[in-house]
Amino acid sequence: MASPSVTPGSAGSTGRSGLRRWLIGEPLPTSAHAEERLSNGEALAILSSDALSSVAYATQEIVLVLSLAGAAALGATVPITGLIVALMLVVAISYRQTIKAYPHGGGSYRVSHDNLGVVPGLVAGASLAIDYVLTVSVSVAAGIAAITSYMPALATERIPLCLLAVGVLMLVNLRGVRSSAGLLSLPTFLFMGTVVTLVVMGLVKLRLGLLPPLDAAAQARQLAEAQGGELAALGPVLLMRAFSSGCAALTGIEAISDSVMVFRPVEWRNARRVLTGMVIVLAVMFSGISVLASQMGLVYVENGPTLLYQLGERIFANGLLLSVLQLSTLLILLLAANTAYADFPRLAAFLAQDGYMPRQLASLGDRLVFSNGIALLSGFATVLLVLFDGSVTRLIPLYAVGVFTSFTLSQAGMVVHWWKQQ
Repeated sequence: MASPSVTPGSAGSTGRSGLRRWLIGEPLPTSAHAEERLSNGEALAILSSDALSSVAYATQEIVLVLSLAGAAALGATVPITGLIVALMLVVAISYRQTIKAYPHGGGSYRVSHDNLGVVPGLVAGASLAIDYVLTVSVSVAAGIAAITSYMPALATERIPLCLLAVGVLMLVNLRGVRSSAGLLSLPTFLFMGTVVTLVVMGLVKLRLGLLPPLDAAAQARQLAEAQGGELAALGPVLLMRAFSSGCAALTGIEAISDSVMVFRPVEWRNARRVLTGMVIVLAVMFSGISVLASQMGLVYVENGPTLLYQLGERIFANGLLLSVLQLSTLLILLLAANTAYADFPRLAAFLAQDGYMPRQLASLGDRLVFSNGIALLSGFATVLLVLFDGSVTRLIPLYAVGVFTSFTLSQAGMVVHWWKQQ
């Protein structure tokens, strides 16, 4: 009997294929694509994680900028937060209109491209792409900051931990939407519940006089560390800088309008419901944290204990709730990047279909996800984390550029769209 022939390298190929199947799972039939749709609860967990998790760092970035002008300037935290919440509502209303007008998704890129032309559409697409890359970078950096606040001994390992987190997120998303949904739901809702509990308990304790402001000497010492020099003047430029830093709370709101087709029918109606609920919860958490931080006179120092950790330490003390707060913050911030993993590959696919990016980005992988887009996003995020030393504060200034550019072009496109319909 003749022995079976063996193709050179086939054993190695089989081994690599087996490892790949073990990591990301067996291929799914195309007919399973419809089963990958999300319920409203799952969509809230996946598509809102970026926006909701921004409360972990938005207020602290406002405080960091205002602290340059001394303790008296910290009183402007709440008014600035109020302006950002008002803008947040305007953005949400605008995206509600976008969802109904473009029920197949596409977000700012598709709206701008169809109504304003090729160049504005490409600018909006590039802005969104930058925003999604920064979403991964900032979320991962903030998540690692949350755990190093609780476990300071890990602070020296910040960069390796960030890169490990990106690698895990990439594998999770290569497995497909449903795998991500099951993983994300618990951390998102746990974070929401813990932060709301923190805000309610904090406001009650403030009312009862159980949370006195930070000791003047401790505040002065922390302010000196944050300032790193002489006091700056509390003028329009500093206030605008604090406002722009706090606008990190607006990131992620556009994610739902970009991913309408992942909802179950009727897609656009469910997407609008989830968007409304998300913005209400986000506004409550963001406002509550800012009020507590302002009333307690807390200060944030770059790469020091996060503002949310300081609040938890004073309100929850060193008990179980503080551990739950930090763990849920770590998880939602690491997994908030999943919003970008859900949307960047779709945006890249739109651009590839229109001939502006490599056509490989428009192809679905074995698990019915845009595998090439997921890998590309992970690579870009890794580079940024290394270049900016995994610092949230250094990454935040880049964040607002993509958000405001894409939003402005999207709404200009919606005005033109509305005019055409008349």
